[in-house]
Amino acid sequence: MVYVSEYVLRPVGRVESALTDPARAPKQADEGAPEAWLVLDEQYAPALEGLRAGMDVVLLTWLDRADRGTLQVHPRGDTARPVAGVFATRAPGRPNPIGLHVVRILAVSGTRIHVQNLEALDGTPVLDVKPVLTQDR
Repeated sequence: MVYVSEYVLRPVGRVESALTDPARAPKQADEGAPEAWLVLDEQYAPALEGLRAGMDVVLLTWLDRADRGTLQVHPRGDTARPVAGVFATRAPGRPNPIGLHVVRILAVSGTRIHVQNLEALDGTPVLDVKPVLTQDR
């Protein structure tokens, strides 16, 4: 099997959030993540067609401040827990620090999407937005 050694990802936008300090940010969305905005580049305006308030979407981000050399962690930073490989955790530090978030859309205004339950830091690059699949989709 041949593996491609490099891929190019281009952010489609950035997160605007009150969260600026990684040490103070919630580890998961249900631990007090604030509302935030996804600010997409103007060229992607047509891609927002069909998004609406009340929808749940999967947001992929690039955790640009994460340590890409991290391979093992104490889950949730708790040294009382045994060390685990990052592929067995949701730790941000990992070889490819892709963030996975399920958020609810509160509003769409132009190329700005207001969301709730996003624990990503201010300025985090947005890679993609995908709808959560349901029975009616």
